[in-house]
Amino acid sequence: MAKVHPHLTPSLQTFIAAQHLFFVASAPLSGDGHVNLSPKGLDTFRILSPLRVAYLDLTGSGNETSAHLKENGRLTFLFCAFTGKPQILRLYGRGSTVLPEYAEWNYLSQQFDLLPGTRQIIVADLERVQTSCGFGVPKYEYQGQRPRLPDWASQKGSDGLADYQQRKGSRSIDDLPTPVGERAEHSSW
Repeated sequence: MAKVHPHLTPSLQTFIAAQHLFFVASAPLSGDGHVNLSPKGLDTFRILSPLRVAYLDLTGSGNETSAHLKENGRLTFLFCAFTGKPQILRLYGRGSTVLPEYAEWNYLSQQFDLLPGTRQIIVADLERVQTSCGFGVPKYEYQGQRPRLPDWASQKGSDGLADYQQRKGSRSIDDLPTPVGERAEHSSW
């Protein structure tokens, strides 16, 4: 049975801190657009307050979440227990993208250990905090984080990453613009 909480309680914050993996979901407004669901790890999630969270977004093969947030702001996080007591936690909210050149970056970036390949920080103000049983989630044993993404980003270097982010992250697969794409448009002014 689902239970709605007024905010992230201390026990829910402890639950989040114990998870090595979370999922982020977003979608465009268009009914023909693609729903995006991405797994995240590498200790990139932070609780800023009981109703505000953020995650460090690393360079990847696309930038769907950022495009969707720019268009409509809707965002859902999912955490689920793979060990111990079964539980699922969904955080529904409105999000935004914070790039390194934005004023908020200075404060937000201090909340993280910045990793090679850091592209942006996604911030969300929560509108609904909901738990459910998680009885159907299988048990898995955590073996560690994969170092491949930070290693790849380090090898690319800052110029290589900037080029890759522009080529792979300036538009969504549904051709929506992202803040990374706007950065390139404005840099030519």
